[in-house]
Amino acid sequence: MKLDILAFGAHPDDVELGCAATIAKEISLGKKVGIVDLTRGELGTRGSAELRDKEAAKAAEILGVSVRENLGFADGFFVNDKEHQLEIIKVIRKYKPEIVLCNAIDDRHIDHPKGSNVVSNACFLSGLMKIETELNGIQQEKWRPKQVYHYIQWKNIEPDFVVDVTGFMDKKVASVFAYSSQFFDPKSNEPETPITSKNFTDSIEYRARDLGRLINVNFAEGFTSERYVAVENLSKLI
Repeated sequence: MKLDILAFGAHPDDVELGCAATIAKEISLGKKVGIVDLTRGELGTRGSAELRDKEAAKAAEILGVSVRENLGFADGFFVNDKEHQLEIIKVIRKYKPEIVLCNAIDDRHIDHPKGSNVVSNACFLSGLMKIETELNGIQQEKWRPKQVYHYIQWKNIEPDFVVDVTGFMDKKVASVFAYSSQFFDPKSNEPETPITSKNFTDSIEYRARDLGRLINVNFAEGFTSERYVAVENLSKLI
């Protein structure tokens, strides 16, 4: 199956928090979108890997993505090396996305910039014909995505561009709260974490609303780019 967009996250819920509204909008426009989680989030303070598997499946259903996979890398301990790059290359060559979305280039959680770097490196290497990979015993063809964009996570990184996601925040919020083990729940007796506060939950909307304010729309999501962002002509800007 060829995808238009493939979104990677170091943990289940990274993609939903970072760019779920953009994904929902692209799907509404007829684009085929997939999600690949690098780890199962097994080191998370709350929940378990098995529970997060179920939550990730529910979130994928809410968003309507075409496919979701988990590469099973070690949460907290995966590294940007040949072994991990090759596994990501196999997925890129399998789905041949035009656009790849991945973790923030700099962030509070150490896995986020690691995930950003390993996916970005794999996107380049996937286009080299002398790197040979197989999937199900079949030799894969080289493939390099046209664009690699990084969504914004904990830190308020200045975006290179923003996407108007007005009308799609409800789906984003629903997909985030599919991970009921991870976020604010006044009835929970589990330990508190930086993402379990009501302030963090509220930030999902107020950060999108603030980015929207800056471009004169209701809600927006921001991204950074590895190269200059080009437009076809001035009339394509909003």
